[in-house]
Parts: sequence; C-alpha cells; structure tokens
Amino acid sequence: MAKERHNIMEGQAEYGADQIQILEGLEAVRRRPGMYIGTTSSRGLHHLVYEIVDNAVDEALAGFCDNISVTVHPDNTVTVRDNGRGIPVGINHKSGLPGVEVVFTILHAGGKFGGGGYKVSGGLHGVGASVVNALSEWLIVQVYQDGKIHEQRYERGNVCHPLKIVGECTAEETGTKVTFKPDAEIFKETLEFEYPVLRQRLREMAFLTKGLMITLRDERVTEEHPEVRQESFHYEGGIREFVAYLNKSKTPLYEQIMYFEGTKNGVQVEVSMQHNDSYTESTYTFVNNINTPEGGMHLEGFRTALTKTFNDYARNAKMLKDSDDNLTGEDIREGLTSIISVKIEDPQFEGQTKQKLGNSEARGAVSGILGEQLTYFLEQNPAVAKIILEKAITAAHAREAARKARDLTRRKGALDGMGLPGKLADCSDKDPKNCEIFIVEGDSAGGSAKTARSRATQAILPLRGKILNVEKARVDKIYANAEIKAMITAFGTGIHDDFDLSKLRYDKIIIMTDADVDGAHIATLMLTFLYRFMPQLIKTGHVYLAKPPLFKLEKNKKVWYAYSDEELNQILESVGRDQNNKIQRYKGLGEMDPEQLWETTMDPEKRVLLRVDMNEEAESDIDVTFTTLMGDKVEPRREFIEQNARFVKNLDI
Repeated sequence: MAKERHNIMEGQAEYGADQIQILEGLEAVRRRPGMYIGTTSSRGLHHLVYEIVDNAVDEALAGFCDNISVTVHPDNTVTVRDNGRGIPVGINHKSGLPGVEVVFTILHAGGKFGGGGYKVSGGLHGVGASVVNALSEWLIVQVYQDGKIHEQRYERGNVCHPLKIVGECTAEETGTKVTFKPDAEIFKETLEFEYPVLRQRLREMAFLTKGLMITLRDERVTEEHPEVRQESFHYEGGIREFVAYLNKSKTPLYEQIMYFEGTKNGVQVEVSMQHNDSYTESTYTFVNNINTPEGGMHLEGFRTALTKTFNDYARNAKMLKDSDDNLTGEDIREGLTSIISVKIEDPQFEGQTKQKLGNSEARGAVSGILGEQLTYFLEQNPAVAKIILEKAITAAHAREAARKARDLTRRKGALDGMGLPGKLADCSDKDPKNCEIFIVEGDSAGGSAKTARSRATQAILPLRGKILNVEKARVDKIYANAEIKAMITAFGTGIHDDFDLSKLRYDKIIIMTDADVDGAHIATLMLTFLYRFMPQLIKTGHVYLAKPPLFKLEKNKKVWYAYSDEELNQILESVGRDQNNKIQRYKGLGEMDPEQLWETTMDPEKRVLLRVDMNEEAESDIDVTFTTLMGDKVEPRREFIEQNARFVKNLDI
C-alpha cells in the first residue's frame, strides 16, 4: 500500500511522516467509525449523505449555490450534486495535492478552519468528506470548473488515480458531484437508505436556507413503490414556512406567523413563531443549520426575551394586576410552535455531539433582537397580543391547579388512594438497574401478568381502559387522570420541568397490550403521553413495547409460537400442514395462562422486546406525526391513513 501511495505522490520532494499520518488518519476512521459518525447503524449510514449535503448547503449559505440534488440509485449508491463553485482543483501548496484530494483524504482539512473559505458553516467539510470517503467501498468526485469536468476515484479512502479531466462542460456549469457506495464491511446492520428519513432531513435543510432548492430522487423500484419517487423542497419563506408546516395539523390562534431577524455581536438571528390551540410547546433550535436538540445559549436568549416581553406588555395593557404574579415562560409557551435559527462564525458546542450551543454571545443576540422586535409587533398587533395572553393566563390557572394535584400526589405516596382496581404490584429489588415495569392493558391481562412475573425484578401496573389522550388535554387534566397519575407516581421521575431521570425507579418501562387494533391504540396513547411529558425516557432508551405472539401451534405435544402471519407460514412449511395441527389465534393477553404469558412475552431469556427509539434529527417530523394521529383535526389524519394504509400488515379489527 505504501508503494502505491508513493507512486501517486510521485514528483513530491519527500515521502515522510506527514504522508503516513494522512494514511493512518483514514485508517483510524475505519477502525473506529463510531467516533466520527456516532454509529454504524441506519442512523450512521444516513449521516454519510448528510455530511456531503451539508457541504453543498454551506455553498448556499455563502451565496454560491441555489440547487442541490440527491439521488438514491437502485444499488443503494448515492449521488449528491450541487451548482456551487466546486471544490478547488488547484494544487494546495502545503500538501502538494489538488485541493479536492486534500478534502477527501485528509482529516481536519477544508475551507472552514480559519482559511477564510466560509464565514459560517454547518457541515464539517474536510472532516465530513474524508470520513464519508473512508467509510465507502468506493467514492467518485467530479468537479465542474472553467469548462472542464475533473474526476478522482477512491476505494475505502485510498486514491485510485490522480485527479484528471474526463470531459468538458459549459463555462457557466459549476459545482461538485459526489457518488459513493457505503462499505458493507462497516455498515453490517443495513445498507438500505430510507426515503422518509432522507426526505425529512432534506426538507428541514430547505426550510432553514430560504431560496435553496433541494431535490430528492429515489430510483429504487419495489413492490411497495413501483415507480421512481421524486420530491423537491423550496421555501422562499424559509422558517416561516417551517412553522406553517409544523402547525398544519393544528389550529393556529391567529393568522400571522411572526418573523424576526437581525444581526448582533456577529450572530445572525432568525426567529419565527405562532401559537395554536394545543397545550404542548414545539420549539426547535438550529445553529448553522445544525439541529441542537438540547438547546443552549440561543434557546436561553429566546425564552428570556419571550417571557419578559409578554409580561411587560401584559402589565402595561392592564391584563395583569399589580397583585398578580408574573406569567411563567411555560404559560406563555403553551401551544407555541417556534423556530430559532442562528448563524455564527465559530460555533462552540458542548460535547462532541453538537447538541447544545455554548456561545454566550448567541444568548445576548437572540434576546436583544427578539425583545426589541417582539415588543414592536405586540404594540402594532394588540388583538394578537390579547389572544396569546388570554391563553397564557388560562394556562397559569391550570398550572396552579396542576401544582396542587401534584403536591397531593407526592404527599399520598406511591399510588395510595388512586382507586385503580389492580394497583401497582411492585418488585422487591430496589435497584432500578435490575427492575422493569410492565404497563398492562386491563385487569384480566394484569392478573395473568402478576402471577407470571418474576417478583424480584418485574413490577406490574394494570390500566383500566384507554388512557387520556394528552394531545387534547391541559396539564391539570393530566394530573386529574387516575391512570396517568398512577404512571407518573410509579415511574418516579416527574414530568416536564420537574422531570429528573435520576429518580427513575425502573430501567425498562414495557408497554404490554393486545396484538390488535385496540391494543395498538392504547400503546399509541401511552407513547403520546411519554413523548409529550417524559421524552427523555424515550431518548435514553428506557421505553419498550412487548411483542406477544399472534398464534400458538400445537402438534404431537410440541408447541410453537408465531409473532406474524409470515412466521406462522414458515413454521407450517417446516412441520407440515397436517389435519391434526392445532392453531390458536390469540385475541388478547388475557387468553394466555400465566405460564404461556411468561414463556412468550415476559421471560427475559425468550421474549421479544421492541425498544422505542427516537431520532432527534427527525424530531420535528415526529412532532407532526403525533399531532396528525392524536390531534383534533380529522382531515390530516384521513390523509395519513390513505397514504399509509397499504403498508399495514396483520390488521385485526
């Protein structure tokens, strides 16, 4: 390999330590890919696409690109094409290599490390491109510049041939085209790109970069999708349209979508927001188009300005009396959908995950710009201000009622006086790491589960009927609901601002419902509650769905369990489709005796559990999905069902 590398670099003065470090750099990526892309699962696979697209978006942020296309080919290779300036093809004098080769073969190289190439940047550029190259079986880059098409090919990060001219183009045609094939040696779990995942991320990028056109094309033809799929995302309204998209399944309280922008302390700030009639806040923050799910200084600035400005206005408008307490930020943000997007030259993120912004200047910039412009907006739109403040004052009253209910729950202790017919059957082990709780639908299944369980480590909480749909309820109603109050008390963490993960009493929270439509609905209601009030439980991997079998097959005193129609057919093919086959279709957990329930669904050695995962990069789409499925508006739900009904299997009505 060293000899091959030497031939490629022929003509350089020396072949020394610097070149060896280049080689070792990409080898390190292949040995420890998780350090660079987080995981080699599906999420890491899609991250490869994002890194290349981020580079193209950076060209758009710099004002040199307005069109990006992403194509997934039938063999799961991907092409990303932009009409930016094109990665430089001239010789980089420090390395003696063409600029494009430096970008794709050397870690920590690119136009974003103080070289003046980009003022603000989301993608890692040199880091991102070289990492994608290292983790691809092969990658081909083409650069369109000065009427010529330059090309270089790499295999697992190694250069196959020097940069060469492979064709001509018009002088106006510029940009970069990257095609790569993810390496099966690295991505052993899956090599399959998911169209909805790519669509969500690319749509989000288009929202955040007003005027940019991003096109996604999927050339894979399957039985489910017999035609090539293609969508384009282009939003001249930018984050205004992002807010409208997030509120599409909700009912806005007023027509205007507020939008504020400005630059302060070198920080470019954009804020857009609109209240709706729901009771949940949906706020998303971005830095240089990077999602920051843990917020940071820009979110602090937003909340500080929002709370102060609305309280000042309410006092001046006599909507709050002198004796009244100030409205809290939580009151004002009830039903608020908002986007905070900042652009900053040198973003500092806390930790390696880029999930929380640490630049203090961002707090002052957002707070100053929003405070000044929101004050002016409220003065110019008193009718809108009144609507928002009336909702906030009602929320404050509900918050006070909820506080009293919460304090009452705490005083009573674990489930005393809840009035549930099958109260919590707790486990004897008090170490949360060893413990799990099954949330079970109905008394019958609860009784079987209590008998079947391992009493040391498994707790059972039966719920009566379908729990409250929290998508349509305020927090005081949540605390007044017996089933939800039971879960809150049993888990021990509290909800919303009171949430404390360290107080979680069980390592696994397992939702165990019947394998039918009603069971699926109850599970969805529970997940809606957890997502809206305890999302950290999902994000940290503590929430699971039990998977009870659909069928029991008996033959010659032997028993098989099948979890799907397909699995039942496979078993029948194996054992034979004889007349003496006894097949039982389970309609509910209550039909199983305790031994069957333990063996099939609760025994840690044999059971199947589905962990509920949440991709924080797709959280805005998750928000929309919950609102669509569980909110008040019928039409978006009907459209969702019509679009997705054909994908449903094992529907048991």
